Amino acid sequence: MSTENSPLISAAALDVALGAESLWSAAGGRRSSWRVLDVRWKLGGPPGREEYERGHIPGAVYVDLETELAGHGAPTDGRHPLPEEDDLQAAARRWGLDDGDGVVVYDDAFGTSAARAWWLLRHAGVRDVRVLDGGLAAWRDAGLRVETGSVVTRPGSIRLRFGALPTLDGDGAAALAAGDGILLDARAAERFRGEVEPIDPRPGHIPGAVSAPTTDNLDGSGRMLPPAALAARFRALGVDDGTRVGVYCGSGVTAAHEALALVSAGFGMPSLYPGSYSAWSNDPARPVATGD
Repeated sequence: MSTENSPLISAAALDVALGAESLWSAAGGRRSSWRVLDVRWKLGGPPGREEYERGHIPGAVYVDLETELAGHGAPTDGRHPLPEEDDLQAAARRWGLDDGDGVVVYDDAFGTSAARAWWLLRHAGVRDVRVLDGGLAAWRDAGLRVETGSVVTRPGSIRLRFGALPTLDGDGAAALAAGDGILLDARAAERFRGEVEPIDPRPGHIPGAVSAPTTDNLDGSGRMLPPAALAARFRALGVDDGTRVGVYCGSGVTAAHEALALVSAGFGMPSLYPGSYSAWSNDPARPVATGD
């Protein structure tokens, strides 16, 4: 995969882009406007704004995953259902995004929460979104400058429309797992097996799903494995070029990171189950499996 088409960007390349505004866009040609979004978030909190204010990439705008990248609904909708289209557009305008902007997203969790913003903006029609490979740690490790406080930006005018990426509901996820394709579970293996379940009502996994912890897509420094290594990993799990692939996790957040890894490996964009296991396990009509 060429640098121009990669969903990832290195700290060094981002530094050049912000300084020279010369990074090639995925759509072709050079881009003059890049926006950086800080998507720090941890399951169970606290929100990442205080960490952001203590130090962030210069010019980055803070994004609250719980309130801006997720909606609210019944338990059977999952813990982090997709936000309403109008709500995401209003948030993106607060971040200063305009039509045609390129976007770089990062976090302090090696991309596992920033990927939610990557996937959601792509789903809403933003063509050129990159995830900072290795997150804020990679930026700091490169000796690059951070700034404190909050960034105040002028309102943007971006127009968003959902539907650019494939999604699954519970029935679609069940069909893939039953043999229409392959359904990858991005959670930790012990949660997949049902040995532990810290938050959802029933331990286990969607019957027929394949355990594929997204943390195994990272190297020891928290950067994404090289494309060839990722491709080998997914092929060993049963993914092939013509395979219909779906991804899910606990609530649809780290599933986006699994999608990021698949695209980084050179596969097509998988279908994402936004409700994920939190929605599935809250529906007593849905069966649950345990073990390997």
